Amino acid sequence: MSGTLNAIRERIGELAATIEAPLQYLPTYESSEHSGRPHVEVTSDGQLHWVVCERGHEYERRSTLERDELLYWVFAAVTHEMASKFEVAHRIESEDFRRQLFAHQLELLRRLSPSWAARRVRELGPLLDEVGLQVD
Repeated sequence: MSGTLNAIRERIGELAATIEAPLQYLPTYESSEHSGRPHVEVTSDGQLHWVVCERGHEYERRSTLERDELLYWVFAAVTHEMASKFEVAHRIESEDFRRQLFAHQLELLRRLSPSWAARRVRELGPLLDEVGLQVD
């Protein structure tokens, strides 16, 4: 495993510990399990890749030269999984399930990086209004 990939793996581990992310939500490295679990690759030209494969088919590949961008992709997915589990365990039947899901994901992202939380707010845009979630 390359030094860059080792450094990324270490940083993902540090960030995951900050929010107590379950290991099964974290990506694998260099190669895919072909289970839909993402993996991270680093190519010799310095490209960082976020790849999702399942049953021998590649469904998604994002590439960047920016480490922070890759880390955002990783933790947008990780925090979404965590927030989904949280919402199911704390469901309020009279409320749109996305309200708690989005609120919890944004809280987790804020703990990792306020700029990541702000980015997610921009990505969710009108959905936040739709579910009645006010964000600061």
